[in-house]
Amino acid sequence: MLSIDDLDTPAILIDVDRAEANIARAQAHADRHGLKLRPHIKTHKLPYWAKKQIAAGAVGITCQKIGEAEVMADAGLNDIFLPYNIVGRAKLERLKALHGRVTLSVTSDSMETLAGLAATFTDPGQPLQVLVECDTGMGRCGVQSASEAVALVREIDKARGLAFGGLMTYPAAGRAAEAEAWLADARQALAASGLACERISSGGTPDMWRAGEASVVTEYRPGTYIYLDRYQVAKGVGSLDDCALTVLSTVISHPTSTRAILDAGSKALSSDTLGLPDFGELLGMPGATVTSLSEEHGNITLSGDARLRIGERVRVVPDHCCVVTNLFDEVHLIAGERVLETLPVAARGRMG
Repeated sequence: MLSIDDLDTPAILIDVDRAEANIARAQAHADRHGLKLRPHIKTHKLPYWAKKQIAAGAVGITCQKIGEAEVMADAGLNDIFLPYNIVGRAKLERLKALHGRVTLSVTSDSMETLAGLAATFTDPGQPLQVLVECDTGMGRCGVQSASEAVALVREIDKARGLAFGGLMTYPAAGRAAEAEAWLADARQALAASGLACERISSGGTPDMWRAGEASVVTEYRPGTYIYLDRYQVAKGVGSLDDCALTVLSTVISHPTSTRAILDAGSKALSSDTLGLPDFGELLGMPGATVTSLSEEHGNITLSGDARLRIGERVRVVPDHCCVVTNLFDEVHLIAGERVLETLPVAARGRMG
């Protein structure tokens, strides 16, 4: 069996025990509070982990793009939510083909996207479930008011091959209470119009942990919880010891006593810091952080007792693991220093 020492760098390592513990912890929290989990596979992009999440109790999966959903359907995942506005004939035809294979739900936030769905899906015997996307403070997609939500639901009800599937949102970080109030108002407005809303879907790993029994949300779509990263640690979701994904890298230069260079740059760690002041932290080495990146070089600043040597191999906890996953063709599942399995990142690059 291979060991980590046998791997070339840079490479993604996934600590299986940590990932499975993260899955179990989140599922237990959801079960305790009566929430359904529908994990977002954008973080791992692997049928291997999607099946583990379903086995742990998830009701289905979430995919951001049709290409991701097609990969998951090919692997036998059969309950998929696409929280993305699908526009254009080519994508709608692919969506229709996917609908014939799996239990599928999608989202819409406008009459225009809804018109495309209504023209494509016309079979009342197998209607496509459509959730209305609500902008509850994120400032991205979504209807802007409860009245707009009601109007869109009425249009869904008129379409022969569509069925109203509920409300969904992706709330702004740290503003879950605002999202709760918005969604509660929308649900009340729907009820006042004689429209039932049984499913209310929300996302975001940090806010999931704050959800309790009184939440109007019935379903959460967390993604990062399986691996965790420095951003999640900064938000209090876990510790560095809970982070399952690290980037194995080699020290290739040590120009000064306080600066070293890794062979992992922005093409391995990504430049997405999610607002953090640097780009990664070396696992098990306090005082060593990735303070700048070029495409193929990571600049390490050393402070305190942190020391490195040329040729040394280190593990970097990235700021945003979801982006990092999409930068590599494969990941290595590990237990301790052993490489258990190497898996292709099946849904990598499936952005259409």
